[in-house]
Parts: sequence; structure tokens; C-alpha cells
Amino acid sequence: MKAHERKRKKKPDLNEQFRDIPVRQEFVDTLTEEQKTCSICGTKMVEIGHELIRSEVIFTPAKLERVEYIATTYGCPKCKETEEPQFVKDNGIPALLRGSYVSPSLAAHVICQKFMNAMPLYRQEKDWEQLGATITRASMARWIIHCSKTYFQPMYEYFEKQLKKRKFLMMDETRLQVLKEEGRRAQTQSFIWVVRSGEDGLPKIVLYHYTETRAGKHAVGFLDGIKPGYYFMADGYHGYNLLKDGKRCCCYAHIRRYLLEAIPKGHEKDYTDPAVQGVLYCDKLFEYERRYREKGFSPEQRKKRRLKDEKPVIEAFLSWLDAQTPVKGSRLDKAVIYIRNRKDSLMTYLEDGRCSLSNNLSENAIRPITVGRKNWLFCDSVDGANASAICFTMIEMAKAYDLNVYKYLNFLLEKRPNARTAQKELEKLAPWNEEVQKMFARKMK
Repeated sequence: MKAHERKRKKKPDLNEQFRDIPVRQEFVDTLTEEQKTCSICGTKMVEIGHELIRSEVIFTPAKLERVEYIATTYGCPKCKETEEPQFVKDNGIPALLRGSYVSPSLAAHVICQKFMNAMPLYRQEKDWEQLGATITRASMARWIIHCSKTYFQPMYEYFEKQLKKRKFLMMDETRLQVLKEEGRRAQTQSFIWVVRSGEDGLPKIVLYHYTETRAGKHAVGFLDGIKPGYYFMADGYHGYNLLKDGKRCCCYAHIRRYLLEAIPKGHEKDYTDPAVQGVLYCDKLFEYERRYREKGFSPEQRKKRRLKDEKPVIEAFLSWLDAQTPVKGSRLDKAVIYIRNRKDSLMTYLEDGRCSLSNNLSENAIRPITVGRKNWLFCDSVDGANASAICFTMIEMAKAYDLNVYKYLNFLLEKRPNARTAQKELEKLAPWNEEVQKMFARKMK
């Protein structure tokens, strides 16, 4: 059998690799006057052509600039000598945070560095020192909490309201250490949850939510207000069983993972092995899903094709499952038990084309939390934990629409939505808004 030859990826040219980076041309001028003189007749040479010899990418370090805003006072020249002199003072736009030097651009940068690049505030403090500025981690923490509560919270609540109109939700959670929780030891683990939309053809929404514990009541509380009859997908955690108003879908990526772990080493291509057979059933389902996405099926079309294509595969998978008698305690035994415990939900996703086959989207959304946690380790306070959940929401929402995250956060902080901002105005600030996408698209279309 001929060995498979992997095709080498074509190396991207510079125009593709740096397509969003501005280009500046610089004409080289290193020849002396003597070198530009004809060696035969002594005549001074003239330019006859130009040729691109190489490209370099130049890095310009960040810089800080202090801007002093000067207020102008206007007075009426006719009334200045009267008992009621008239004057007005132009105070400009109020400060982002009263009494602070922080600007929208500075706050947006700090938030991006911590929650997108996982850079702790103490390391950012060192970076500012290199630029000749003293900006303490306490100041930066205060900015993050203030911006989250005052300017991001209205957007967060708007996103939450839109998400609760959906018929299918995806959920996951991960631990988070918060040092100063009332009545709890600093070592006690708290949690951040992600609740997001699926592939329903509507605007993508990703929300993070902090709670002190992992109790299922928190999942119920977060989904309070959603219309009964929805579908949701989550991992095997029993706390989600409290969501009585929704129907739980099973994640086939989890099933496939258990079966993969049950395949003996060196038997990956042994199609007589039960675990390999189980993986093949899952692979068939994922292949159908890939085709549906490529064809751009609507939820209605997806439901129709799933019943035709995927339901027979699941029925065969269930027959395979019933026939399994693995050795007790083996990896295959664990996989079979895991699947049998979810037998009632294996076909739930077939009921609505908006449901997904796997929970991969929410698991991917949890990853930035776990990466950040490895770097900044913990949140100092409850306010900090809530602010973290909100900042992660704003960043992941921008990333979901392929926006430049820093520019989008700076935009929100310049617009400064608040509790009194009307719904229509919040809609104009959402990352799915066409004008917002035009202004802050990360990649050229």
C-alpha cells in the first residue's frame, strides 16, 4: 500500500500575510557619487528604473501621550458690567472616571492585555515602567471594574436579553479562585460559566457569568426569563438536571472522546475493535454535519436532512451499544456506561434543526478563561470576578465577529452606553451591526 504523502502548505506571500498592514515605500540610496559616475566616460548616471529588492516589517513600540484639556469660558461683553453678568464654560466631554487620568484608549489596552492576552496587571505595571510611566496595578484594577460596571454592563444586559429569546443554548463552566468572598476561605473555588448561542443562523452571542459555587441553581437563575421548551447542551454535570424547562441534548464530541480513549494502542485501524466501530458511527454524524454547513442549510433544512441521514446512523449506533459486553472497569466499559447514561438524549438534537451535535463551541469559549487563569491565577474580589466575566464577554463577542478587539472596546468606551441608553442605541453598538463591522473588521473581506 502506497504511503500517504502529505501535501505541503503553500507559503503565503507577504501581501497575503500582512494584508491589513499599511505599506510605505523607501528608495534605497547607498551609492556614492563616484559609484554613480560612468567608469568609461565619466558621465554622471541618471535613473532608468526601479526594482523591489526586499520587504521588511517594521515594529513601532507603543507610546504614551499626556493630553491636557483646556476649558474655555465665554462671557457676554455687554452684560459684564451689569448686576447679572452672563458667561458659559465649555467643560467638554466628562472624564471616563471622575478624578482619574485614564482615557478610553488606555483602559481598552489594559483590558485587552489582561483578558485577551492573559497578561497579569503586575506585568503590565512593569511594561508601563519601561515607557517611563508609573501606573499601578491597583489603578488598573479600579479602571477595569469601573468600565465593566458603568459602560459594559448595559451591553452585557442587552446581549443577555437577546440570548434568552433563543430556542437552543450551549453551556459550560470552569473554576475560578476569588480571594475575598464574604464568609469563604481564599482557597475555595468559585466558577465562571459560559452560556452561548449555537448554529441557529442568528447573531452569535457569548456570555460569561461568575458565581460563588457550581450549584445547579446558578444555571437555573441565569436562564430565568427564558421561555420554556428550549433545548440546551452541556457536559455531564448533574447540576444541569435542574433545568426542568429545557430539553438536554447529548454532546457527541464527548462520546467520541470516551471511545477514542478506549481504543487499544496500535488498534486505531482495527475495524473489528468495538471502540473503533463506535468512533466510526460518531465520525459519520460529524461528516454529515460538515456537509450541511458547506451547503449552507437553514435550521429547517438541517432538521429534515438529519432525520433522513443521521437518524438511521444513531439507530445503528444504539444497536451496537446494546450488543456491548465490555470487561468491567476497562476503558470501553467506562465509555459504554457514559453513553448508556445518556441514551435518552442521544436523539434529542434531531427534534430541532437549531440544535448542535456537539458542545465544542462552548468548550472553545471556556478556553480563554483557563489560559488567563494560568497567568493571573485568581481574582482579588467579587467585583473583580464580575468585571472579569463582563470583560471576557465583550472580548469574545468582538472575536466572534472578527472585529479588532482593542478598537471595538475603545469604541464602546468612547460611546459610553449607560443604564439609560435606549435599546435602539445599544443595537447600533452591537458587534453584529453592519456599521460596526465596517469600522472595526479585523480582516479585509
